[in-house]
Amino acid sequence: MNIMDFNVKKLAADAGTFLSRAVQFTEEKLGQAEKTELDAHLENLLSKAECTKIWTEKIMKQTEVLLQPNPNARIEEFVYEKLDRKAPSRINNPELLGQYMIDAGTEFGPGTAYGNALIKCGETQKRIGTADRELIQTSALNFLTPLRNFIEGDYKTIAKERKLLQNKRLDLDAAKTRLKKAKAAETRNSQLNSARLEGDNIMVNFSYVLNFLHVKWLKIWAEEVTKSEQELRITQSEFDRQAEITRLLLEGISSTHAHHLRCLNDFVEAQMTYYAQCYQYMLDLQKQLGSFPSNYLSNNNQTSLTPVPSVLPNAIGSSAMASTSGVAITSPSNLSDLTECSGSRKARVLYDYDAANSTELSLLADEVITVFSVVGMDSDWLMGERGNQKGKVPITYLELLN
Repeated sequence: MNIMDFNVKKLAADAGTFLSRAVQFTEEKLGQAEKTELDAHLENLLSKAECTKIWTEKIMKQTEVLLQPNPNARIEEFVYEKLDRKAPSRINNPELLGQYMIDAGTEFGPGTAYGNALIKCGETQKRIGTADRELIQTSALNFLTPLRNFIEGDYKTIAKERKLLQNKRLDLDAAKTRLKKAKAAETRNSQLNSARLEGDNIMVNFSYVLNFLHVKWLKIWAEEVTKSEQELRITQSEFDRQAEITRLLLEGISSTHAHHLRCLNDFVEAQMTYYAQCYQYMLDLQKQLGSFPSNYLSNNNQTSLTPVPSVLPNAIGSSAMASTSGVAITSPSNLSDLTECSGSRKARVLYDYDAANSTELSLLADEVITVFSVVGMDSDWLMGERGNQKGKVPITYLELLN
């Protein structure tokens, strides 16, 4: 029974406090009550904390989008995280593309140029997929987790203490208002007690009775002065203590910024490692596929020509080809130069090529053949010759030799 009475009294006291705060808050909004302002330093700390929270949330969410563009996958990971379970491992996009390329290359035939190139590209894509997975894991551990811990931990504590400070301020201002009213009532009571009655008619007596009742009612407020002053001291002490607690927490935001800076450096380092790996993988792939030298691309647009030794026109046969193998052209790697002259050149085959029909010549990687242009032939093709074999060859499979 005593416990029941205690709970009822506590509930009534909490309800009274809530009502008092609600009244004070409403009167402040209507401009009918004074409001205790926080000191400028505390206001600046509160503003800094709020700004940190807003931008941390935005950076964290956009980083998640960067690392995992698939929204469904992000939702799934969020659900597993809330259930405290490990999300199932899934193949990422580069790994999936790499697997498709390897399967296609295997079906086309590893011995063919296209099939072999697909397999090499697929293996590189898989390595990129592995690097992407490592980037996500490292970034989540060293960057996203600290940001999330701040939002879900430190800032929640700050928000809780900030709300408590707001309540203590409302209690303080409500106590100030009650004390102000009590003092006003006490002053009015003293003024009425000092007034003397004149005359003895009925109206004077009736007025006296009303004043007497009014004075009694005002005395209730007067008796509250001492109580209100004590309450004000208590609420002022609680407000000051809560303001100090909140200030100490808010001053930790500077340490949070320093910690997030270290995490940002870790994130940048993880990205640097990832992009360096990808660049190296693609560089190796480019070499494996026998990509064109840099001077080939850089000389494509050159128009100036230096004189070159004359060559035997329309040379046919291996002996004639051998006699003109020393021809010098301004841009050694520019295949278009050969199509503009009537001479022949030696060329190294970059990778295997299977002839599509009888007019073409099949090629093997790293072999050296003789090539020359034919008037009217497509600019993407040259005429190739290997011993007694002759046929069209694609210029993209060749590297001209000096």
